Amino acid sequence: MAYSKVEQYDEKITSGLMENYRESLALLGEDPDREGLLKTPERMAKAMQYLTQGYQMDAKAILESAKFHEDVSEMIIVKDIELFSMCEHHMLPFFGKAHIAYIPNGYITGLSKIARVVDVYSRRLQVQERLTTQILHAIKESLNPIGVAVVIEAKHLCMMMRGVQKQNSVTTTSAFWGEFEKSETRSEFTKLISSKLS
Repeated sequence: MAYSKVEQYDEKITSGLMENYRESLALLGEDPDREGLLKTPERMAKAMQYLTQGYQMDAKAILESAKFHEDVSEMIIVKDIELFSMCEHHMLPFFGKAHIAYIPNGYITGLSKIARVVDVYSRRLQVQERLTTQILHAIKESLNPIGVAVVIEAKHLCMMMRGVQKQNSVTTTSAFWGEFEKSETRSEFTKLISSKLS
């Protein structure tokens, strides 16, 4: 086989998490030795490490690994970037899409790197408001563009499964810097992310 994906997990962290999850199952009234739950603590330990892998990733390094000099001064937009994150208040998922734009100032980056920056910050315990600004600052500091815009639309299971139990609510957050603080540029961006180009 020319390619294979290998997942690696820290044994000490995995072992500690497994012990905690096993105890949690018992505290919830379950039997951790029941057949269906025997491997659940290990699965949960590995899943949580995967879902929080962003702590070990460097957004600036990712952007700068594919940083190219280019005389482009028009808006570059990557929209509808799927994101999955974990609410830090209840450790329940929230998910949705990010729309990101920047106006270069002599440098561009690989388009996939923009999507990877979303993963860096969404694969952490988060609040949507902070996630939005972290993405903006990483692009601003790495590429030194003329402007950056980030809009995130997401649904939060902490609102859907518990508490207020509103199934159809969508939370939208935005952050604008530089040229995007001007209403004309911001309007162009919002119009483009709302349109369906074919």
